[in-house]
Amino acid sequence: MRSALFIPADNERKLEKAPDCGADTVIFDLEDSVHNERKQIAREMLADYLKSVDRSPDTPQLYVRINALDSGFAGRDLEAVLSANPDGIVQPKTNDGNCVKTLSTMMTQIRQETGISIAMPKILVIATETPLSLFHLHTYGGVCDHLNAMTWGAEDLSAELGATTNRDEHGAHTGPYQLARSLCLAGAVAAGLQPIDTVYPDFRNEKGLRKEAQDAARDGFTGKLAIHPAQVAILNDIFTPSAQDIEKARAVIAAFDADPQAGVVNIDGEMFDIPHLTRARRLLARVPGGED
Repeated sequence: MRSALFIPADNERKLEKAPDCGADTVIFDLEDSVHNERKQIAREMLADYLKSVDRSPDTPQLYVRINALDSGFAGRDLEAVLSANPDGIVQPKTNDGNCVKTLSTMMTQIRQETGISIAMPKILVIATETPLSLFHLHTYGGVCDHLNAMTWGAEDLSAELGATTNRDEHGAHTGPYQLARSLCLAGAVAAGLQPIDTVYPDFRNEKGLRKEAQDAARDGFTGKLAIHPAQVAILNDIFTPSAQDIEKARAVIAAFDADPQAGVVNIDGEMFDIPHLTRARRLLARVPGGED
């Protein structure tokens, strides 16, 4: 999931273009981008779309962002879309891992009541949108088998904190949001989940997007959310390991394989230890074919 593009679920034109957007994942939004008075229309449009869209190997993963559990809309969102076989559900505004357990229980009950036999959707959790959530990012490990990714959000968090902005004059996130970003990265990796960086709102600023995505990839994120199709190609490029990185990772693994008892190996005059081996294996795990 190098790129995950948000699309409003009540926009017919954008729904039609979704399969060809180039993103690894499309997130159809029933939450922030859909007015309360259009929620039901959006549910019906999205359910019809998911049932009719061609699912080929080239089709992006199709996720649905439902409304928050305490919104009064989440149950109706799930009832509308689960039978249409989304690949995943995006859960916003969680406070801790128990929120994911609650969602999983809701999905199980709806599936049992309606006789749905298709596979349970994966869950991508947006884990930093409330102040309380920042104190519980260690609680997501093992909460359910289908939780597979974690991302973070700065917009809702800044509104909750009463901030006037979440970025400084240079476009970089200010302190509270850098903290949320770091905690999300650590919490995701600790729980064995894919860490996905948040959106870059200024979609016309290609230079700014590229810099922020490169920083995220440097720090350990393996994908990023997108709000405009123009951002997708850049994200796919940045979060795809380069041929040089793959070659280097394979060399590190080969050197340790040649000397299994070694704690440090020498490759062309450069020393590599066990953390480098771990990093190399993680990089190759993101490449088709893995370490083969």
